[in-house]
Amino acid sequence: MNEHTQHSPARRNRRGRHAVAAAVAAGVVAAGVLAPTAAFAGAKPDNVQQGLNALVKDDGLPAALASVKGRDGRTRTYTAGVGDLATGAKVPVDGQIRAGSNTKTFTAVVVLQLVAEGKIGLDAPVETYLPGLLRGDGIDGRNITVRQLLQHTSGLPDYMEAPALADFTPIQYRYFEPRDLLDGALAQKASFPAGTSWEYSNTNYVVAGLLVQKVTGRPVGEEITKRVIDRIGLRHTYFPTPGDTTIHEAHPHGYFRSSPDAAPIDYTDMDSSMAWATGAIVSTNTDLNAFFTALLGGRLLPPAQLAQMRTTVPAELLGPGIRYGLGLQSRPLSCGGLAWGHGGTSPGYRTRGGVTDDGRAATITVTTVPGEAGAQHMAAALDAALCR
Repeated sequence: MNEHTQHSPARRNRRGRHAVAAAVAAGVVAAGVLAPTAAFAGAKPDNVQQGLNALVKDDGLPAALASVKGRDGRTRTYTAGVGDLATGAKVPVDGQIRAGSNTKTFTAVVVLQLVAEGKIGLDAPVETYLPGLLRGDGIDGRNITVRQLLQHTSGLPDYMEAPALADFTPIQYRYFEPRDLLDGALAQKASFPAGTSWEYSNTNYVVAGLLVQKVTGRPVGEEITKRVIDRIGLRHTYFPTPGDTTIHEAHPHGYFRSSPDAAPIDYTDMDSSMAWATGAIVSTNTDLNAFFTALLGGRLLPPAQLAQMRTTVPAELLGPGIRYGLGLQSRPLSCGGLAWGHGGTSPGYRTRGGVTDDGRAATITVTTVPGEAGAQHMAAALDAALCR
């Protein structure tokens, strides 16, 4: 969801359906662990730790955790808050989290690998591979290219706006077929004619997932596992199989609120089929850093396809200065240069991260969807981590 919850953070914020309150009971927060990992115990908190502490104390988020690879090449991990509101358990160091729309970058990598193999044409119509699939009010797969799917310039409306997904509370364990998600999008009118504008839509990556399956004859999760996860050795990352609702390794619990004043719902376990190729992956902050570092370092794509991925268009709805390539975002840093990554949101987690061309990397995760102020504070904490 990159916004997974998936999604279009801009649209979800406008509608307010996915707001997860920033507040947690003061007594619970007071019981939280506001400390770096054991290796740094007793040291004066640095700006990363201070940023995480503030997200918990000031923004009322249950927990925050981060992994930062600095200019010296060392990776440092941090935690703040509590990993389980019911028990007060500590936040697991570099625990697994639902990575939300970071999944889109994995999916885009597979599509671009297939482009490099000559099996998909980046500027070919979707109709070439999925004939008759995209038809609706202002929607025609003969006029939408594969590139436009990956760059969110297709005009396809977001399936997350469909009535079936208006409230996450009753669908936590509901299974959705990809066709169910697509039908929710096709019942809506196109957002704009293909290629004329930009708008984040999760539907694009549902279609991209179907495209991978049609061309390879294998489930998209298996292709992501073989072509990306196993290839670069991401040992704590996986694409959930159908029916798998759990997080496999040590993890902080994630919490969802249906409205700002509603009680938090433990949304750690869920059926991630509502996110599928657009946001289902489970990972860790350190694995996400390794993934984006490997990608930008040329270990997953040939130079031509990586250059296409890094060719961006303005995406200011995601934040000031943000631009969007093919499943990849760039954001300017206060210390100069760009951070490349994606980010993701699920009903219980939000992740923001980025890597730089000179090898720095940072990813921060919180365990509920923050309000606007908390989201800005996450962005500031990420910038501080990469500019330290």
